Amino acid sequence: MSLPLKPHQYAGPLFLALLCLLLFAAPDTLYQQLIYDRVLVRSHEWWRLLSANLLHTNINHLLLNLAGVALLWALHGDYYRTGGLLLRFMLCALGCTLGLFWFVENMLWYVGLSGALHGLFAWGAVQDIRYGLKSGWLLLAGLIAKLAYEQWFGASADISRWINAAVATDAHLFGALAGFMIVLAEWCSQKMLRSPQ
Repeated sequence: MSLPLKPHQYAGPLFLALLCLLLFAAPDTLYQQLIYDRVLVRSHEWWRLLSANLLHTNINHLLLNLAGVALLWALHGDYYRTGGLLLRFMLCALGCTLGLFWFVENMLWYVGLSGALHGLFAWGAVQDIRYGLKSGWLLLAGLIAKLAYEQWFGASADISRWINAAVATDAHLFGALAGFMIVLAEWCSQKMLRSPQ
């Protein structure tokens, strides 16, 4: 198994990682302007729905999510094209925070990549299945089991202490659902393009 080392395969993940690192080093005043804050989103500060996904509570949170970016690149980088990956990331990020905004009224603030990463994981697992890799079914089953476990039992208290914040399990669920919706939208668009006019 070789790593996906073509520029179009690693440029997107590298861009996301560098952007997260840059924002982590930014002043706290900028951080406060970019977090998901439910009250301020309701006041039409819509950019927070996207920017919050690039912020982190502490270095442990950042490193954990950067490890997730690296893992997804290693698993599914063969399917990545820079523009397509960044568009899917934005859609998963928006799906995550819009889900929180519409359905989780008691979540007043949120930061982190993990919701969007769950969406990219879902998309990648389905690509594995499309290309006949049995591991895709295992990844998909593992993702569904993880999401169900988190919804039923909650997240690990150890991870919450490590990142100095409650783990937003609902963000993982909405991010993954966004990933599945992207799969469905891509499948529908391909069917329409193939159908005779």
